[in-house]
Amino acid sequence: MVRDSKSKEPRKKGGLGRGIEALFEDEPQINEAEEIKELDLAAIRPNPYQPRKTFDDKSLKELADSIKENGVFQPIIVRKAINGYEIIAGERRFRASKLAKKTTIPAIIRKFDESQMMEVAVLENLQREDLTPLEEAQAYEMLQKNLGLTQEEVSKRMGKSRPYIANYLRLLTLPSKTKRLLQRGELSMGQARTLLGLKDKDRIDEVAKRVAKEGIPVRKVEALVASINAKKPRKKTVQKSAFIRASESQLADKFGATVNISENKKGKGHLSIDFSSIDELNRILDILGVDLDD
Repeated sequence: MVRDSKSKEPRKKGGLGRGIEALFEDEPQINEAEEIKELDLAAIRPNPYQPRKTFDDKSLKELADSIKENGVFQPIIVRKAINGYEIIAGERRFRASKLAKKTTIPAIIRKFDESQMMEVAVLENLQREDLTPLEEAQAYEMLQKNLGLTQEEVSKRMGKSRPYIANYLRLLTLPSKTKRLLQRGELSMGQARTLLGLKDKDRIDEVAKRVAKEGIPVRKVEALVASINAKKPRKKTVQKSAFIRASESQLADKFGATVNISENKKGKGHLSIDFSSIDELNRILDILGVDLDD
């Protein structure tokens, strides 16, 4: 049987409940009103909300060879569009069929609205294939913006903790050159996340290039970032205690942003949370439970 699933582990239910679970079954359940149709590949388009930008060529070639030999046994799922059809699930089978020089593909036509299309695209990729860290972050951001979800709602739908989602969203604040290194796999998520700790944000690309070129492990990247931060000229401040440094780190993970705590000899001080856009500020306010509309 031709499948584009790499795992047989049970999948968690998302915001679409039983509907999404049924969608991902190896043998889609066909209702009385549904039937499998042979659709022209030329009339089918990928899901416009597909977060995956690249597909593994070797994996697609293997699937195409299997399709040449055995055909496509598991139909893709599509919805009717203004012109032709849009894929709900099964883009790998669609791409591999084109690679195999097929002209048609078996498909089930279902009614899905825009929000369902978007959520399915993200869920299918997260549960079936490994996205790059940047693609995963962009998928979470897309759910937030286009479906108007809070970070907490995204975490519940994806079955992830809020800090997990926040840490991925932080990657989107990286400068463009560093993002490209991350997308190409020359930089790991751990390395990229550590670089966000640089206080001089203009140096991130420079340091990222060095980290990628030398293959510096995360622990040493942490030391490098600390060293660079220490060299930055500062006004007279009280040396931060281990408790303050640990608190900054924990709060940074919680809010998905750089946090700075300063204190003086009298035990007084202030706390600041950096943000790079209004959207990021709203996300932080959401975590704090602040509703400015009240």
